[in-house]
Amino acid sequence: MPPRDVLTATAVAVVWGLTFIAIKIGVAETTPLTLSALRFLFAALPLVLFVRPPKTSPALVVLYGLFIGVGQFGLLFIAVRQGFPIGLASLVIQLQAFFTILFAWALLRESPRRAQGLGAAIAFAGIALIGSQRLGGASLGPLLLVVAAAAFWGAGNVVAKIAGRIDMLAFVAWSSLAAPAPLFLAALWLDGPAALAPLAHPSLRLVLSVLVLSYAGTTFGFGLWSRLLARHPAAAVAPFALLVPIVGMIAGGVVFGEPLDAFELWGAVLVMAGLGVNVFGDRLLRRWLRPAG
Repeated sequence: MPPRDVLTATAVAVVWGLTFIAIKIGVAETTPLTLSALRFLFAALPLVLFVRPPKTSPALVVLYGLFIGVGQFGLLFIAVRQGFPIGLASLVIQLQAFFTILFAWALLRESPRRAQGLGAAIAFAGIALIGSQRLGGASLGPLLLVVAAAAFWGAGNVVAKIAGRIDMLAFVAWSSLAAPAPLFLAALWLDGPAALAPLAHPSLRLVLSVLVLSYAGTTFGFGLWSRLLARHPAAAVAPFALLVPIVGMIAGGVVFGEPLDAFELWGAVLVMAGLGVNVFGDRLLRRWLRPAG
């Protein structure tokens, strides 16, 4: 990946890490599925009034919106509402890198290169180190929800890859239209009138949460992320999301007092090292293997 795309992927990961603050604030103001519905409603509007539908299959547009809007964020928001720490959530959902590479291999026959495999092993050793300290205090139900959310994210990544080199801002905006209706219906089914009650008099915290999630997390984040996936192999792009838990755990500690101990800090170092191997490993290997003189 060229330096500009490396910088773009890093910026997206940092923004996504910070949006976990908005998620925790938002699920305290309304039901999780209502928050997800609002996120994708405003990610679509008013943008779809100004951009044409993307030049790809409408089925891919709808499928991406359902995978990301309903599957990934619907389940993630429920887990956070049930008390799953945002720092840990930002970590566990990075299993999406495994799912993305697995789905891309199964459907697109993209095989990871040697340096990418080594980088992923180092990075996920860091995640295992962090998780070994955190999973003891997490209940099984919310944890499984976040793992399922990671699988939906991986599936969405592959759908974006299949869509190809199109206008990804339009792709994200129009795909966002697929999520609000099923999310609102599911919210009404699960939560009854409480799902819509906060909309009558929305709090400032809810408004700010939705704005951050819609425009920073979705329009900016997923628009650029999908463009990167269209330009590069999934195995090269997906590991950048491993930066998200670093930012998320720091944010959780600073804003909400979620603890970050020495094991977790060393795990974060391993994640960064794995990302470095993924980005620069092939170049270093070629330099080391190049004949002298």
